[in-house]
Amino acid sequence: MPVTQPHAPVPLLEGLATTRTIRRYTDEPIPDDDLAAILWHATRAPSGSNRQPVRYLVLRDGAAALQARALLGNSFRTSWAAKRAADGYVPDAATDDTVADDTVADTPKARMAATMQHFVDHLESVPAIVLVCLQRYRGPNPYEGASVYPAAQNLLLAARAMGYGGALTMWHQMVEPQLRELLAVPDEVALSACITLGRPAGSHGPVRRRPLHDVVFQDRWGDSPTWAVDPPGTEHTHWK
Repeated sequence: MPVTQPHAPVPLLEGLATTRTIRRYTDEPIPDDDLAAILWHATRAPSGSNRQPVRYLVLRDGAAALQARALLGNSFRTSWAAKRAADGYVPDAATDDTVADDTVADTPKARMAATMQHFVDHLESVPAIVLVCLQRYRGPNPYEGASVYPAAQNLLLAARAMGYGGALTMWHQMVEPQLRELLAVPDEVALSACITLGRPAGSHGPVRRRPLHDVVFQDRWGDSPTWAVDPPGTEHTHWK
């Protein structure tokens, strides 16, 4: 599928190194052609036995979609409130719920809290929400994500390449029964992920991660090989 891009194309490896989770979006809608291109590239992902069992339920502005957005908004806010309390995201001047940008927050955890609160508070107005689904051909099993998450990552990378961004979540699960009834999702279909999509209000990467030598082992667990070295200039996460 040809893609018309209003910006310079993103090389593959640069896209892999700079695709951030985007939780703040502009109000710009995603045109039909761009959505089609993003989802077409998602469908290029591999799947077990090439069964291609992944389905995509896109929520935009239809009557049922608006009801689903309301359900998801409540679910996301409830889920974030629980995580915020459990993980020690304590409200203070840097993580005030009213913060709409990163200028006030001065620590990674504070910035995360502010961004997450903005995300859940504006969930209903995200330009598009994609429920990534699995058309099961056998009973639920712990390996079925292997046929879903490559497609989800393709979707996010395609969005990045076209100037959009997204966030993959599982916070639809609290209202899954209501979503199934409202959206007529068959029992044999798993709701495997919920991805928000839109034009970033901020920007993508580069992302910070743990040093390669902390996460790559050779021959036995804990033995880091000498070749596991980050490229020059790599910045590492400060998250604890």
